[in-house]
Amino acid sequence: MKTVGSGPSMRFPLPTAPADGPIEQVIRARSARAGGAHVRRHLPHPLRRMIGAWCFVDHFGPSPRGAHDVVVGPHPHIGLQTVTWLLSGRIRHRDSLGTDAVISAGQVNWMTAGWGISHAEDGENDPGEAVHGVQLWVALPDTHRRMPPAFHHDPAPTTFSVGAARVTLIVGRMGVHVASAPALSPLLGADVLLSGAAELPLEPHFEYGVVGLEGSVSVGEQSLSAGTSVYLGRGRRSLQVVGDGRVLLLGGVPLDEPVLLWWNWVFRARAEIVQATEQWNAGDARFGVVVGAGGKRIMAPAVIETD
Repeated sequence: MKTVGSGPSMRFPLPTAPADGPIEQVIRARSARAGGAHVRRHLPHPLRRMIGAWCFVDHFGPSPRGAHDVVVGPHPHIGLQTVTWLLSGRIRHRDSLGTDAVISAGQVNWMTAGWGISHAEDGENDPGEAVHGVQLWVALPDTHRRMPPAFHHDPAPTTFSVGAARVTLIVGRMGVHVASAPALSPLLGADVLLSGAAELPLEPHFEYGVVGLEGSVSVGEQSLSAGTSVYLGRGRRSLQVVGDGRVLLLGGVPLDEPVLLWWNWVFRARAEIVQATEQWNAGDARFGVVVGAGGKRIMAPAVIETD
């Protein structure tokens, strides 16, 4: 069973690190498979399990020419929120709430699993069109993890300029700019498209990470490209970034709760994981039914103990 460790409790006052302060960890993404596609998995990682409440980060694509169809059959989630951010291409989302929505590049899908939901994803792209994006999960705090499921689509997230950076807010706040996404813990998620230098404002009580997506962007002495990310820790009021490329800035207050991440679940106890696995594989009504999905229903693996 994978244990996702929580960060330390929030304490005040915090030390303030300069914008070009030292990087605490450099993370080389692991190669993984998701929905039949190759992904770069930045979280969870042996070096870093979480950043704030962010507990899962997969960077996928761009797909090779001709490999344009994403087909992920119905599968469940509990105790988390899924966030889909596309740089190119389109994906059709269907879920057990009856949602049927196509997400295009520059839009945000935010699904709250709560007590239980199932969904499926199918490509909506022309032959030769690349699919490129990020799939993220947010661990729900204990006060919200049993809430009813919900779905939110933002067709035009808040976008603004900071220096030579074009910033799109996926969730949270940066300066006076606020995203519409329904976060249930203090979070930041921002796509940063850079063509020069910028100093991004940060919250010193957040911990932060930066994920390389395209091109080359320098954070301090570390150059980020696809497959590389850095963990910055807490205490910063700003961050200097320089380059010609694109990164994902993630942040949040450390989640002061031990959580268990197994397959598509985020729980607090092994017994909950065993129960949910048995319920999904038996077709329990807890997860509803996804209508019109292109792929086959995905069964949950047996629960085993791992370090």
